[in-house]
Amino acid sequence: MNRKKISCFIIVCNEADRIESCLKPLQGWVDQLIVLDSGSTDNTVEIAEKYADKVYQTDWPGFGPQRNRALGYCQYDWVMNIDADEIVSEALKQEIDDTLSHDIGDVTMLEIPWHTYLFGKPLKRGRYASPQGKIFLKAGANFKDRSVHESLEMPIKKIKVLNNALAHYSWRDYYHAQEKHLKYGVLGAQEKRKKGKKSSLSFAVLRFFVDFTQQYIFRLGFLDGKRGFLMAIILGQYAFHKYAALWSIEQQEKHP
Repeated sequence: MNRKKISCFIIVCNEADRIESCLKPLQGWVDQLIVLDSGSTDNTVEIAEKYADKVYQTDWPGFGPQRNRALGYCQYDWVMNIDADEIVSEALKQEIDDTLSHDIGDVTMLEIPWHTYLFGKPLKRGRYASPQGKIFLKAGANFKDRSVHESLEMPIKKIKVLNNALAHYSWRDYYHAQEKHLKYGVLGAQEKRKKGKKSSLSFAVLRFFVDFTQQYIFRLGFLDGKRGFLMAIILGQYAFHKYAALWSIEQQEKHP
């Protein structure tokens, strides 16, 4: 099989409990496997060194700059970017091999269905079920210089969606789910404030209900039962945290 070569990078910090499950299926399949660690205090680095071609230990400049830093180490035209909480199945690897072994015309990105697990079962609807652009042509690609939600910018984005899914285990438990969304909410607020954005507590409350409704009703989260309801609540809380944090930053600036 003459599959186009793939560089794969993963950015990590304190992922010792799940990094091996992520890296093991990638070793020997991708043509270059890179891990960037930003100050792990567990044995993430030691585990990564068993599987990766190269492990870099760095500071933490934010998600966007860190991904761009990793992208700079990739030597092949096609790049795969996954996270430590994602696992590539044998079926997905076979489909990627088949796809990149044939002429795919002007396609520059492969999107992969996302099966995000919440307490043992995947969410089949909503934000965490959308296909993700995990494989792309490196030429001209760049992640937005943002601390969080760093979308990929490309000169030409022509997408092919694959059939097999990428397993995504984002949250270790309920505490981790809340902790992660609170952290991202505050980072998102800081990004908005840098751009001069403002908020109010009443708007934060409004966004809770808007985002809950969007996830639970319009994105059909109710079809995921109790898990879908809980996810809609969490995403509503995430929106509240983001805009309440933005309001709090304004107040701290006014009353230092």
